[in-house]
Amino acid sequence: MYLIGFAQGTGAHVRDLVRGGIHAYSSVPQAWIQVFFVSLVVLDPLVVVLAAFVRREGIWLAAGVMVLDVAANWTGNWPSLDEDPARLLRPVGLLPITLFGAFVLVTALPLLRVMKD
Repeated sequence: MYLIGFAQGTGAHVRDLVRGGIHAYSSVPQAWIQVFFVSLVVLDPLVVVLAAFVRREGIWLAAGVMVLDVAANWTGNWPSLDEDPARLLRPVGLLPITLFGAFVLVTALPLLRVMKD
C-alpha cells in the first residue's frame, strides 16, 4: 500500500508541476506548504524506493511525509472546507490523503517492529 500511495502522490505532484511550473501551488498562501508540495516530487519517490527495498528509513520517511502532507493539506484547504464542509467527502483530495496518512501512521510502528535492523 505504501508503494501505491506514494507512487500516486509522485504522479499527482509531477502533474501539478508540469501544469503550473514552480508556482503550481501559489494559490496556497503559506510558503512552507508551497515548498513542501514541490519537494514531494523528490520525497514521494524516495519513500517508494526505500520501502520497496524494505528499509526502515523508508517507513520513518513515509510517516514524516504523511504527517506534514496531512497538516499541509488541512491547512491549505481549511478556508474552502469552512465554506463547504461537503468538500471533505470528495473521493479525490483531502479525504484520501487523510485516510492514507492515518494508514501510514497506524502501520509504521508495527512494520518497524517486524523489520530487521
